[in-house]
Amino acid sequence: MSWGKLLQPDLVLGDCVVHLTPELLQQHEIKGMVLDVDETLVPITEKSVSEHLKGWIDTFKPHTCLWLVSNNISQARIGNIAETLNLPYISGAGKPSRRKLKRAVEAMNLPVEQVAMVGDRLFTDVLAGNRLGMFTILVEPMVDPTMMPPANSVRNIEVWISKMLGATLH
Repeated sequence: MSWGKLLQPDLVLGDCVVHLTPELLQQHEIKGMVLDVDETLVPITEKSVSEHLKGWIDTFKPHTCLWLVSNNISQARIGNIAETLNLPYISGAGKPSRRKLKRAVEAMNLPVEQVAMVGDRLFTDVLAGNRLGMFTILVEPMVDPTMMPPANSVRNIEVWISKMLGATLH
C-alpha cells in the first residue's frame, strides 16, 4: 500500500470531534470508536474534560463501544480523563504501532472494519488505524488558543507531507 493511501483518512470531519454524530457513524456502519486523547478530546494544556465533551461521549455510549488510546505516557493524565469519562483506556500506545490499538479493538469484540480510529494526527492516528484496517476519521485538533507557537504546527507539516505523498484530505 502506498504512503498516500496509508495517510488517507476515510473521513475528514473538518471540525473538532464533538461535531461527529452517531448518525454519521451509522452511515458508515461503525459500531466502535477508538479515540485519541491529546488534542483530539482535550487540549494538551488541559487536565480535565469539559462538560460538553462528557455530554458528547454520553450520546455514543448506548450504541457504540468506546476506548481511549493515547500515545501520552502519563498514566495519571490519561487515567484521570478516562475515569472522568468512565471509559477503558490505554496510555503509551506508541502509534503508529498497531499493537496496543489492536488490543483495544479486540476488547470491543467487533470486526476491525466496524471500528473507527478517531484522531487529529495523520502520522500517528490515521496511519495506525489504516495499518490495522480500521475506518479512520481525522478531526481538527482541540488546541489552547493562547499557546505560542500554535500546537498544531506539527499537524500542518503532516498535512503538507501527506498531500505530497498523494493523500487528498477532503
